[in-house]
Amino acid sequence: MNRRPLSARAVQAASAVNVPPPLTRFLFRLPQFPPSLALATALNLALGESGMSAIPPELTGRQVRLVVTDLGMELALLLTAKGFVPPHLPSANPEVTIRAGKADFLAMAARTEDSDTLFFSRRLVMEGDTALGLLVRNLLDSVDLSALGAREFSPWRVAGMVGGLLRGRKGERWVVW
Repeated sequence: MNRRPLSARAVQAASAVNVPPPLTRFLFRLPQFPPSLALATALNLALGESGMSAIPPELTGRQVRLVVTDLGMELALLLTAKGFVPPHLPSANPEVTIRAGKADFLAMAARTEDSDTLFFSRRLVMEGDTALGLLVRNLLDSVDLSALGAREFSPWRVAGMVGGLLRGRKGERWVVW
């Protein structure tokens, strides 16, 4: 039996879901911190210790914004020597903004679509420091989601990662809108 990888099936299913415009407008008004924290946690778990140690020093302290255009979501990430974290205060002008639709981001994550193809077909747009954008894109391309199993995303491991990210912010001012 010839089966496609689960990630390709998940991409196809998620891409087929249309989000109504009123829900998109609602998502745009929600705080950035919770989905940014979720994305940072998933990326850190997927990269693992070896991937996070491969973060080039020139990326640390740099802020990136990912915009999922058809969902109306903006996710802010700060790159540190320990991995991705949601920033204390999202920058009004991040150093690089990467825009794409949910299907395109999912296809890149599942490696069913090449980021260069998306870029040259104008389905993926980078604004700002494009050299930084290419470094971030290469870092994200190094994440192999198909190699990950349920064990890597177990509730205990996710809770530990989120706890670590939040402990690092202890005593700091939190802004979630």
